[in-house]
Amino acid sequence: MAEQLHFKPAYELAAMIAKRELKPSELMAVTIKRIETINPKINAFAAMRLDDAMAEARALDEKIARREQVGPLAGLPLGVKDLEDAAGFPTTFGSKPFRNHMPKEDSVEVARLKAAGAIVVGKTTAPEFGYTAFTKSLLFGPTRNPWNLERTPGGSSGGTSAAISAGVLPLSTGSDGGGSIRIPACYTGAYGLKCTYGRIPNGPMLGMLGWNDTSVLGCVTRTVRDTALFLDQVVGYHPIDPDSVPHPGISYQAVLERLPKKLRIAFHPDFGQIVQRDVAREVEKAAAVFKDLGHDLNLIHDEVPDTGGVWMRIGATQSYANLHEMMEKHHDDFGRAWIAGTEAAQRITWKHYGAAYRRRNEFSQWCRRVFERFDLLLTPTLPTEAFPAKGPMPTEINGVPLKDPLGAVVFTYPFNLSGHPAASVRAGLTDSGLPCGLQIVAERWREDLVLQASYAYERARPWNNKWPEL
Repeated sequence: MAEQLHFKPAYELAAMIAKRELKPSELMAVTIKRIETINPKINAFAAMRLDDAMAEARALDEKIARREQVGPLAGLPLGVKDLEDAAGFPTTFGSKPFRNHMPKEDSVEVARLKAAGAIVVGKTTAPEFGYTAFTKSLLFGPTRNPWNLERTPGGSSGGTSAAISAGVLPLSTGSDGGGSIRIPACYTGAYGLKCTYGRIPNGPMLGMLGWNDTSVLGCVTRTVRDTALFLDQVVGYHPIDPDSVPHPGISYQAVLERLPKKLRIAFHPDFGQIVQRDVAREVEKAAAVFKDLGHDLNLIHDEVPDTGGVWMRIGATQSYANLHEMMEKHHDDFGRAWIAGTEAAQRITWKHYGAAYRRRNEFSQWCRRVFERFDLLLTPTLPTEAFPAKGPMPTEINGVPLKDPLGAVVFTYPFNLSGHPAASVRAGLTDSGLPCGLQIVAERWREDLVLQASYAYERARPWNNKWPEL
């Protein structure tokens, strides 16, 4: 039975528990055994409380036996990314100065997941403050990709994506400030959706509300329906977040099969950048699925505004504003890459900030023109397969040096600046057997359309039957 449960979708596990075909304690026992067996290989957890999780699962057993009301996620083991608060666990942000930081309460997202019956088993690893596209920190070392332990599962939600793709957890949270849900989903062959900013409430990080409106919360899952199930529990306004928006008034699960017919779809293969040859091949085949499904697929080569420096500039200023006092007190305990990138914010003036927002507007205008003509935009999620677990990020593709280091993640961060919902689905496997991804983007607030398109693609090219063996 245990082997059958490892890769079973979260929505199926939830249904089995609701029908009393599976006890929460039975699922938790399987999960704990899987963690003990697999985590030493992938290093996906920053903290765990397995005895407490089992006690909660047994308490749920008793509630279900008494036929008491339980939530739609009742009994599902949950991981929480170590950039987000879960009461009783440290939130270290992957940073040595915060190794003993214990939050007093859950984030809004985690509180809603727990209210729906999910049981937090541990915190999943992230690079220091989510700074890199691979998951390695001075506190926890490198997290590894289950498809190839020498490669990264991506970042910054790398612990989450490793645990999901290794069949360790059915659900785990993530966050995405420049691709940190989509990058790890792509590199591990999972599904990852970045919502529109405000769809899922953000809690204040270290007591400070964010202002750069680029980073959102969410999850990485093994199926599209699992993400829809997750979103149905966490979306909607909360007074702690002034940018959060009202509930959309729909169940994302309920509308998955309602993809409109004959959509106008644009496919941009490269953003004018270099793409690994076998990745380009697989992404092109994946995009063609929508033509096979009867939609109007159009190849476009519109010139895309360069927003890499803008994205870095905006992110660094918020990090510095939030953490400058800790940086002064514990300078040598922070990672060198993070401290150097964040201290650069001291040289950013309002003049530079204004220029950044003008460039950001250029990209938003580019998106406006695309979505005036098309319902969806398809791109590669990433231009390469997963790189080494300890880094560095690729400096060349197809033997050609990258002009900008951000060329290795060029398709993800622009949509954090514009705010459009974007998801990564598995496009296929590269010549070395590693996953690559197709990115699906829609107009702001159209998470329903992204999910519907993802679900239609998933049914046409199922991926949930192939995962790495460890």
